[in-house]
Amino acid sequence: MQPTTPLVLCVLLSQVLLITSAEDLDCTPGFQQKLFHINQPAEFIEDQAILNLTFSDCKGNDKLHYEVSSPYFKVNNDGSLVALRNITAVGKTLFVHAQTPHAEDMAELVIVGGKDIRGSLQVVDSDRPEGSKFRLTGKGVDQEPKGIFRINENTGSVSVTRNLDRETIATYQLLVETIDVNGRTLEGPVPLEVIVIDQNDNRPIFQEGPYIGHVMEGSPTGTTVMRMTAFDADDPATDNALLRYNIRQQTPDRPSPNMFYIDPEKGDIVTVVSPALLDRETLENPKYELIIEAQDMAGLDVGLTGTATATIMIDDKNDHSPKFTRKEFQATVEEGAVGVIVNLTVEDKDDPTTGAWRAAYTIINGNPGQSFEIHTNPQTNEGMLSVVKPLDYEISAFHTLLIKVENEDPLVPDVSYGPSSTATVHITVLDVNEGPVFHPDPMMVTKQEHISVGSVLLTANATDPDSLQHQTIRYSVYKDPAGWLNINPINGTVDTTAVLDRESPFVHNSVYTALFLAIDSGNPPATGTGTLLITLEDVNDNAPFIYPTVAEVCDDAKNLSVVILGASDKDLHPNTDPFKFEIHKPTVPDKVWKISKINNTHALVSLLQNLNKANYHLPIMVTDSGKPPMTNITDLRVQVCSCKNSKVDCNTAGAPHFSTTAVLLLSFFSLARL
Repeated sequence: MQPTTPLVLCVLLSQVLLITSAEDLDCTPGFQQKLFHINQPAEFIEDQAILNLTFSDCKGNDKLHYEVSSPYFKVNNDGSLVALRNITAVGKTLFVHAQTPHAEDMAELVIVGGKDIRGSLQVVDSDRPEGSKFRLTGKGVDQEPKGIFRINENTGSVSVTRNLDRETIATYQLLVETIDVNGRTLEGPVPLEVIVIDQNDNRPIFQEGPYIGHVMEGSPTGTTVMRMTAFDADDPATDNALLRYNIRQQTPDRPSPNMFYIDPEKGDIVTVVSPALLDRETLENPKYELIIEAQDMAGLDVGLTGTATATIMIDDKNDHSPKFTRKEFQATVEEGAVGVIVNLTVEDKDDPTTGAWRAAYTIINGNPGQSFEIHTNPQTNEGMLSVVKPLDYEISAFHTLLIKVENEDPLVPDVSYGPSSTATVHITVLDVNEGPVFHPDPMMVTKQEHISVGSVLLTANATDPDSLQHQTIRYSVYKDPAGWLNINPINGTVDTTAVLDRESPFVHNSVYTALFLAIDSGNPPATGTGTLLITLEDVNDNAPFIYPTVAEVCDDAKNLSVVILGASDKDLHPNTDPFKFEIHKPTVPDKVWKISKINNTHALVSLLQNLNKANYHLPIMVTDSGKPPMTNITDLRVQVCSCKNSKVDCNTAGAPHFSTTAVLLLSFFSLARL
């Protein structure tokens, strides 16, 4: 059966509370009475006036519009509240919202004896077949979240089973149809849209804290510091989420209780005091805390509020130059000393944590020798004046420095450094008894070794830097490792007390080092040290010697080479090699031994015939090339051993068990290393 009459759908309006708080001396905008009590009648009759409402926006009520929280009522233009049809139950409360472009307000109607109903939708079909029923489906019915809506299958009344939350689900799309007793669709389905009307049930929230802003001191009036915005979860298309901002509290409240202003719509915080009042150095505290309030309902008294704290820092700029606490400073320093001699103090009103406060010092006059330096103490901001090159009292007993102080950051354009940004430092050098100084130092002399005892090497010369004092100097030996030297205490003449030997263990690379003292007659005495370097020239005072002095050879050896001899000499060239090797013949048979030159430092000793097993002593004479030459005779002990079946027996000879071949190899190895 085709439907002949369309379904009529009526949606229950949810409650909306909007209260206006405008004030006027002659007229108060809004309802003249905001609360009414009505006894629940047996039935509200259609078009019969229930009560009269009086609303005025104080400007003629142009474009006045009313809304009632129940779809079964309306307010006529004359303010009369009437029912749209006969109604037996409407709930415990009705709300009437009136609005013009200039004002809006809410009136509350309490139904005394009314039942608490959550709301309903009435579906009417005047031509519905007999025995048919209504069926409701969709999200909120048989789909999650299930069971929010239900329909009376006989009357078509749609009801809400629990509170609705627009911020969770704003609209529901349902389907309504009529079915027969067997569940077959007779009419529909027809879409039913349920719109959840927003209520102001969410406070504004500041979500982005902490809120910290900075503004430079002396900034012009109207300088933007920061922006603070809040969030309201209510419907942004309604006044429920229309926010207005204001400053509830300022701490501290000096020099003005209204240092800042916040744009009520944008949330921009700006300065409202003159630049002169925004002076960090004169403020009680350069940090301000503002309690910022956000209120919905466009700031009306009925709106919900949320607060947050804004911290505003007044940042420093370099509008104060540093100033010395005194125009002149005094300092004393001993001659020869280095280090800090005085701390220069300054004052600066700027922020100690910034470059507008930190000082930078410069010596602008009185330091031609760069003997002084100045650095900033990072904790105290003082200038630490130091001596970096020792001062000499005899050259200058007084110094005067001109010091300038500036900030790390440049000054703002309208501020300049004044005369108090410079100071004079007077430095007095204290005389100290300085030790005598040798000239030259080190002292150097070259002598042949073995010069006669008592030979004069040189005369030491030391002078006293304290030229303004009349002092005498005495000399003494400080370090003389070999005990070879003596110094005249009066005139500083240095002579020898022993033979100087270049080959002594106290001589290194032909140089002998000794130290002398020069002691003045001050009180207390001061001492200076001088170094004497004696270069010793070599003379041929050492005879050469041979190595090795023991050798072995087999009694039946076919190779009659005995040993390779090397020679050495402690002297230097030309008093060493080439060496001359000879057999000292007066005690040796001519036809048994032979010595042959290999090079300037080595020779080969060999046999001319085999010898019986025994120990033999062969005198070797070696002579160096010095003028005059020096000769040394050394016995070479040759052990003739029995060598049979690869065994060497030198027991009878009383010698170590080395074969002739081994001795020759050892000798050649020694030769190869030279």
